[in-house]
Amino acid sequence: MLPVDELKKTASRHRAEPVEIWKARKFIEEHSGEELSLTKVAKAVNVSGNHLSEKFKEVTGVNFVNYVARARFEKACDSLLNSNRRISEIAFAVGFQSLSQFNRVFKTLAGKSPTEYRDKGVRRKKR
Repeated sequence: MLPVDELKKTASRHRAEPVEIWKARKFIEEHSGEELSLTKVAKAVNVSGNHLSEKFKEVTGVNFVNYVARARFEKACDSLLNSNRRISEIAFAVGFQSLSQFNRVFKTLAGKSPTEYRDKGVRRKKR
């Protein structure tokens, strides 16, 4: 799965991004720490959930759920390296509903646990 920034670049290289997708991505970015559903985001950008789901996948190349998970993951990565907060605090602050969900998504996207990610990042900064 591509990072959110790469998804943005990919979408813009191929064609002008539809305004509803731009608004949806912006809404997700601004509200990623909250509970987000396709219905809530669709309502915020004044389109149907089905339309948003289809267009989102078409434009970004990933489905809505994976995009939201990636956005939260990227915020978590930054927090893990730049704060001393507990991992569980970070997980909930960036919008994950459970620690097990956070750990599963993190391991899938980073290839390591949040603790391993933080430890390696801290060691790299000290060099």
